[in-house]
Amino acid sequence: MDTPQKGIILLAEPFLKENVFKRSAIIVCRHTEEGGTFGFAINKLLKTTLSEIINDLAAIDFPVYLGGPMQKDTLHFIHQYPHFLKDAERIFEGVYWGGDFETLKKHLKNGTIHKNKIKFILGYSGWSQGQLEEEIIEESWILTKADKNIVFETEASEIWQKSMILLGGKNKAMAYYPTDPQLN
Repeated sequence: MDTPQKGIILLAEPFLKENVFKRSAIIVCRHTEEGGTFGFAINKLLKTTLSEIINDLAAIDFPVYLGGPMQKDTLHFIHQYPHFLKDAERIFEGVYWGGDFETLKKHLKNGTIHKNKIKFILGYSGWSQGQLEEEIIEESWILTKADKNIVFETEASEIWQKSMILLGGKNKAMAYYPTDPQLN
């Protein structure tokens, strides 16, 4: 797989030095040739909870992730609840983005939303028209098919490595390299 598209995961090249995307796993939610690419890092866990961000969800201690360097003051969510959030956008089978937040809050408060089926994300990652394609040619990103178990059931700190291992071959070997090979 060498072209970006909705429903894939972008894995940062193992030796990417840029801190923002170092060892990132980004789910692509939208990609068009004219409009560029939009997605969320799904493995950058923050030290804050949803209850610290949204006042009327005081009892909801769901984790929050950093989706990328853009608009870090915006809250997004990906989930497995299209039956509750009918206006959600399908990313790929079993994984959806967004939906009516008031409806979501109601379900959070009554306990019908579970932590392992939703991710709350501050900010996003985005690329202008052609930018991501250039970065892929430069080998800054490795593309893989998204998997809902990786997205929701794998510990954030293990998503990048597990995804690389599942790709096999040289990627499996690179999954175990230190972030700075000079320290090896």
